[in-house]
Amino acid sequence: MLAKKSADGRKTERIRCRIKGTIRFLHQRLDIYVIDISRNGMAISLHGWLEAKPGSTVEVQTLEFGLIMGTVRWYRAGKMGIEVQQTTNTTAQITAYFKNFHKEVRIVTFC
Repeated sequence: MLAKKSADGRKTERIRCRIKGTIRFLHQRLDIYVIDISRNGMAISLHGWLEAKPGSTVEVQTLEFGLIMGTVRWYRAGKMGIEVQQTTNTTAQITAYFKNFHKEVRIVTFC
């Protein structure tokens, strides 16, 4: 069975957001914003330089998700793509975010 791809060719839908947090790699720690999230990964905006390269394991900490481990997939122009580790804990954290924190914007029109 083939996975349905989104408009930009990704297998999972990404949701735009702006979540403040931190990222850790070895001895470095930086402030970040998660700028989009899916069930499999996230894109973040970094406030500084991190020595992590694609393939590096990083820790992302936010109030909404808690601690999430992931692997750097790309890093350019102050932004980074992270594939989250698919553990039951991570899945529960991201599912809880979509259920409890993320609010869809709905436009209601009255006639």
